[in-house]
Amino acid sequence: MRRSAAVASALIALLQAPGALAAEHPGRSQIEKDGYKGPSTCEECHPGKAKEFLGTVHWKHASKVDNVENLDPKQEYGMKNRIYTMCNGNDIVNNLKEIPKNADGKSKFTGCNTCHPGNHLNDVGSSGPEAEAAVDCLVCHSTEYDFRQRKPYKDEQGRVVMGQDRSTKAALAIGKPTVKNCMTCHETAGGGVLVKRGFSFTKDTDAHAAKGMVCVDCHQAKDHRIPTGFDPNNWANDGLRLSCDGCHGEKPHKSADYNRHTARIACQTCHIPRTGGAVAKDFTVWEKGGDGFYEPTTLKKDANETVPVYAWYDQKVRNEPHFIGPKGSRKDGKSKIYPFKIYMGKAFYDAKSGKLLSMDFAPPMANGDTRAGVESAARTLGMKDPAAVAKAAVPGWQTIYFGSNHLVTRSKALNCVNCHGVNGVLNFRELGYAPAEVKKLTNPELYFKQLVEKQKEEW
Repeated sequence: MRRSAAVASALIALLQAPGALAAEHPGRSQIEKDGYKGPSTCEECHPGKAKEFLGTVHWKHASKVDNVENLDPKQEYGMKNRIYTMCNGNDIVNNLKEIPKNADGKSKFTGCNTCHPGNHLNDVGSSGPEAEAAVDCLVCHSTEYDFRQRKPYKDEQGRVVMGQDRSTKAALAIGKPTVKNCMTCHETAGGGVLVKRGFSFTKDTDAHAAKGMVCVDCHQAKDHRIPTGFDPNNWANDGLRLSCDGCHGEKPHKSADYNRHTARIACQTCHIPRTGGAVAKDFTVWEKGGDGFYEPTTLKKDANETVPVYAWYDQKVRNEPHFIGPKGSRKDGKSKIYPFKIYMGKAFYDAKSGKLLSMDFAPPMANGDTRAGVESAARTLGMKDPAAVAKAAVPGWQTIYFGSNHLVTRSKALNCVNCHGVNGVLNFRELGYAPAEVKKLTNPELYFKQLVEKQKEEW
């Protein structure tokens, strides 16, 4: 009996070891024989997983939100129904659709739902057997997925649908989601390739990727629910949260001087000294692109080109028509200093309520008519007298603080003088420190010894 237990323990240890036995995914012979038929094939071994997936943010694009002010706690919020100036639309208004022909006689398909892991006919937030059958399991779980097939087209009934790769080849290549599996969608967040962040997740841009890590090494799913951080603009979540200290602990440094900072300074503040991506968009004026279609006027920077701003953040979010950003204070005992990218978005506001209006991208994308886009969105959302709403709409700016959680560096992290020097990156006065405290915090005595020691090491 003891010998059997020992053998079993050894086998378990072997199977858990990296690259253990390189075993094929079970069911290979059956798939080779019958082909891949979608989730029903997967559920022969993983029963109930498609239905489980329908309850996640990746399918619903929304969830209940408990850390953002001015929201109804009974409602769900997310890309499905939010209106904010990085996108100025949502799934309801800008569902996958065919854009009307432009002046050159061209048309194309677009919409927020091009990244939704379904077939579009049973889409965001839908449920039931048809929705379960529409789930694209392989788009995340196949290492040989042909992403060229993930594109919209019209079916025989004239409906706009989303293609999927349900080939036997893709089904036989089941593995841990790769960076490509994730970034195929997440790179295009914000309305285009690298618009939101300005960089991808590669060994050249992030210390974790340089170590060979992939997205799901940090974002480890539980029952298809993906843990996320507390970006002030990323509202929808699966109820699972993650942070740097989950892996690195609260005392990640050899230096006691550095470790005593972690109670008030977020890891990201020192280890993400730069960011990138869009810093401003104007949805009231669209510019004609090289393909003959119009896009909102956008000011974008590449990776490492944007210096963050720093603010106290208690992981609660201010939510107002013209501002979305961190709440927090030096004195509340809960907040830490975090880095943020300030983004400015210009769009139309309702003349009566002062609320931000959504925009249907089809009209302005085809011909640049932005108020026609506001009118169409108002009609879709059931607003009274959409034409009058669009005509009276008032242009205005919204400021959004985007959290900085990727583009992590070890070698170029901030050191003592970067913050405590006279011209350091932290504006202590704006962070709530009195003049006498600022003088003390920028005293060379705080960092001179460390600089000398560092110089000795380099010599």
